[in-house]
Amino acid sequence: MARVDFWYEFASTYSYPAAMRIEALASARGVTVGWRPFLLGPIFADFGWRDSPFNIYPVKGGYMWRDMRRICDSLDLPLKHPQPFPQSSLLAARIAIALEGEARAEFSKEVYRAEFGAGETISDRNVMARLLEAVGADPEATLALAEQGAVKDQLKMECATAKALGLPGAPCLATRDGEIFWGNDRLEQGLDWAKRASRSA
Repeated sequence: MARVDFWYEFASTYSYPAAMRIEALASARGVTVGWRPFLLGPIFADFGWRDSPFNIYPVKGGYMWRDMRRICDSLDLPLKHPQPFPQSSLLAARIAIALEGEARAEFSKEVYRAEFGAGETISDRNVMARLLEAVGADPEATLALAEQGAVKDQLKMECATAKALGLPGAPCLATRDGEIFWGNDRLEQGLDWAKRASRSA
């Protein structure tokens, strides 16, 4: 069966609509999705950036927020500019790594709804505990697991893998044959590619 890895960053604006769309798009094509949270900070550091490019380049930032409004309106998704932006995503990423399978996917979508749908602070442990409870996970146990060295190391390895793959940003789809598709607007193209590639394999 065709498969893609969905690489996403919780601080990434365009990862929000992508996370809300990916499963339905993949299911319609018979493609399975692996949810791969990572951090953009190490990648941006290689570019010499210490902040989001949408803050460094205000024209890009202004366009992005208007574009996000159009996208979210078309998908009937709420959008609220979180403060500060970008949010610190380390805690949320560690929690997502600590979860597996459907629990990771459902938690990740809840994080995006809280952050970009309601403007909540995703570095707040109380917010994370509430979201974990909403997806049926044990908040106390999962938060404790997220602080363990093994989970921290796994997230570091995921970030190293993202850099090795050459991911330029988030969200990205990575196919089994090594293709990278960057952006919410490339989900359909990436999924179609993965499906065709699986037929010729």
